[in-house]
Amino acid sequence: MESMNAKPQKLRLATVWLGGCSGCHMSFLDLDEELMALSERVDLVYGPLVDAKIYPENVDLCLVEGAITNVENLELARRIRTHTKTVVSFGDCAVTGNVTSMRNRISVKDLLTAVYHEARAPIGPEALEVLPALLTKVLPLHRAIQVDVFLPGCPPVPERISATLTALIEGRAVELPPSLRTFG
Repeated sequence: MESMNAKPQKLRLATVWLGGCSGCHMSFLDLDEELMALSERVDLVYGPLVDAKIYPENVDLCLVEGAITNVENLELARRIRTHTKTVVSFGDCAVTGNVTSMRNRISVKDLLTAVYHEARAPIGPEALEVLPALLTKVLPLHRAIQVDVFLPGCPPVPERISATLTALIEGRAVELPPSLRTFG
């Protein structure tokens, strides 16, 4: 039997930054004082703000920012889905591909030639020793794995992030008020 004074177990929260600008994580940090209250309800177990190198098992909630641009992103997305109860597509790049997917209009070979060859950077097999191979097309997160919640915005405003996290932490469906349903 649990003690009456025992604190409820904290949810294990991860955040991930795939192909994007990190604006969603910046908006997450704009929660300001709410981050302190959030820290009482969750343990941050993975993300750019944590020194973990490998995505952990038994994650309750993961905010995934950015589109899937390369094989490393794809492998991480699959690991996230395998080890996470609730996956949130966090921001417009994860939801739709957004700006990141603008490169879908040209072939990977043409892209690498224009960006790296003209800059005299390696583009052959030696580049793959340093850089993960690009996918033929940039994918929004739901095209690679099952997503449980979509949190749009470029970036999502802190109020939308807070409302979504609060609902998920409390085990409720995410129902944003009308003022937070618009993109922006």
